Amino acid sequence: SVVTWGDRCYGGDSSAVQHRLRNVKHIQTTSFAFAAILADGSVITWGDALFGGQSFTVQRQLKLVTKIAATASAFAALLEDGSVVTWGDPKHGGESSAVQHQLENVCEVEATDGAFLALSRNGSVVTWGHLLWGGDSS
Repeated sequence: SVVTWGDRCYGGDSSAVQHRLRNVKHIQTTSFAFAAILADGSVITWGDALFGGQSFTVQRQLKLVTKIAATASAFAALLEDGSVVTWGDPKHGGESSAVQHQLENVCEVEATDGAFLALSRNGSVVTWGHLLWGGDSS
C-alpha cells in the first residue's frame, strides 16, 4: 500500500484513490502529481490535473504499463507492446500526437524537466515536449 502526506495541491492527499493503491510496483512523480503502476500494469494517478494528476482521458490506454517517465508536469507511459501514452501539460510532453506515429517498438522512455525521449528497438530516437528542454530532435 501507499501512504501520502503533505499539501493537497502538491499531490500529498491520495485519499480519493487510496482504496485502489494496492500491489503497487512503481511510483513516478511530476512536480505536483503522482502516477503508480500496479502489479497488473494499470496506472493510478493523483495530484494536480495540470501536472498529470488526472489521467481519465487516457485511462483506457493505460494497460500493461512497464515504465513511466516524467517531466516536471507530464507523464509518458511505456506499454508492454512498445507503444507510449502521454498525459499532463502539453507544453512539457503531455501531448505527443505530432510524434505518435514514431512511438512504436519503443524499448526505453526518459525525460528532462520539460521533454521526453523514446528509444525504439531499431535504435532510432524521437523527442517531444518543450524545445528548450530537448523536445525537438529533428
